[in-house]
Amino acid sequence: MSKACTHLESLSPQEPHSTGCEECLKTGASWLHLRLCLNCGHVGCCDSSPERHATKHYHSDGHPVMMSFEPGEDWGYCYADKSEFDMNDPTFAAAVGSIKQTDYLL
Repeated sequence: MSKACTHLESLSPQEPHSTGCEECLKTGASWLHLRLCLNCGHVGCCDSSPERHATKHYHSDGHPVMMSFEPGEDWGYCYADKSEFDMNDPTFAAAVGSIKQTDYLL
């Protein structure tokens, strides 16, 4: 963990709303990688994607903690604290709970 995150304790992870970027699916845009908001279940595209919906979601809704929603990637990030996490971090693993990307992605 790069910096202590003050938001993990207050998480109550929600089920993902979709299997793709919610906004891109509505507009027909494409994405590169997906991110899951651990506060509400919003699925948005990464900052390498043209629309950067995951970061836009943080700025509009104030939900700071997300995790990669890509198969084989077990990491997360707190926008507010600029903290990175991996599933080997017991605090992050406990906060994520049973949400696994492979349960939702085709």
